[in-house]
Amino acid sequence: MQKYWGLVFILFLILSCKEDNKSAIDKQPLTEIAAVETLEKPVVKHFGFNLEEFNVQLDTIRRGDSFGKLMLENKVDYPKIAKVTEEYKDTFDVRKIRVGKPYLILKSKDTTATAQVFIYENDPINYTVVDFRDSVKAYREKKQVKYLEREVSGVIRTNLSEALLEQGIDYMVTHNLANVYAWTIDFSMLQKGDRFKVIYKEKYINDSIYAGSEAIDAAYFEHNGKPIYAFAYESDSLKSMVDYYDEKANNLRRTFLRMPVEFGRLSSRYNLKRRIRYYGNKVRPHRGTDYAAPIGTPIMATADGTVVESTRRGGNGKYVKIRHNETYSTQYLHMKKQNVRKGQYVRQGDIIGWVGMTGNTSGPHVCYRFWKNGRQVDPLKEELPKAEPLAEELQPEYFTYISPLKDQLDCMEYPERQLEEDIQAPDLASLDE
Repeated sequence: MQKYWGLVFILFLILSCKEDNKSAIDKQPLTEIAAVETLEKPVVKHFGFNLEEFNVQLDTIRRGDSFGKLMLENKVDYPKIAKVTEEYKDTFDVRKIRVGKPYLILKSKDTTATAQVFIYENDPINYTVVDFRDSVKAYREKKQVKYLEREVSGVIRTNLSEALLEQGIDYMVTHNLANVYAWTIDFSMLQKGDRFKVIYKEKYINDSIYAGSEAIDAAYFEHNGKPIYAFAYESDSLKSMVDYYDEKANNLRRTFLRMPVEFGRLSSRYNLKRRIRYYGNKVRPHRGTDYAAPIGTPIMATADGTVVESTRRGGNGKYVKIRHNETYSTQYLHMKKQNVRKGQYVRQGDIIGWVGMTGNTSGPHVCYRFWKNGRQVDPLKEELPKAEPLAEELQPEYFTYISPLKDQLDCMEYPERQLEEDIQAPDLASLDE
């Protein structure tokens, strides 16, 4: 009996608590009660659309696909397709969709499942939208991109690419760093122990999807014990012209690039007493500088100028000769194919041909010849003309701008593992023999 009254008392307490809670809720404003009872799900948009409002088809362009075919298969009227093709070709050239590119088709949720929106991803960041709802329209957009600053450093043991790639760094950083120092460092002659530091930005989509790297903001390269700083700076705001300057505001650019291929190996230097195997080891002057590289490697014009020859002749094979001014001319031999014609004006860095084995050669390379005042000279011993330094009126602001970047570079450390391996690494000179 005592247990019975105990249970009744507990039940009474529970009911009392429920009544108290009910009366407390009754006293709350209706807006607060609604907030308690219904938690609205936030709308998540992709490419500017709420995908839950559509049936979504996600695919990639396949061989044989065309914009018209895809749209007709998804019940878009031909007049609408024609309107996109004719009126929006500057925004979306339907002839240029490429195999492997991803796309989305947003279809109506009714029984017709008609395509209402077509989204074509031009690249990881840029996309094109064709909206068939109401009046047809097409426009370009960009995904939201987050930029994160990154620091990277390394010690050369064999080459620049390896020093960066073994750290999982995007190859474009290697390419960009080579471009920054293209006028001041011959990358075919890097030495064991050369070292570098780089500050640049990486792009991310949705905070997690890597979308590539930006141009280098600042760098330090120590080559043969000589330190070379590089800071990106907009020297002409009207033309949005960005150049790289050192810590004294000197322009790193030169009138000539140091070499005509980005990552060739110096295989033979200018040598007037060289014995050439092809001619029975007889002494025959070699007035060129050879850079070995795989067949098909792009060959660049080392400076602005006019093509005076683009032909094939004897042991030179296919070659291009460029006149830069009254003082300098350059020549590029043994090409697989030329990419310029006589009389054409080219800019520094333009692709003028590709490495081959035409003419007298025992392996794929480009023989780079350099004329000064009508006489062939060794380009590696020439003090090449420099570009103008930063204008004096811009220098105070420049020095203020680079001060924290220089401190940041100076405080960066090199990877301990690369420093340890550097001690045991083979001499790069022996690798070139």
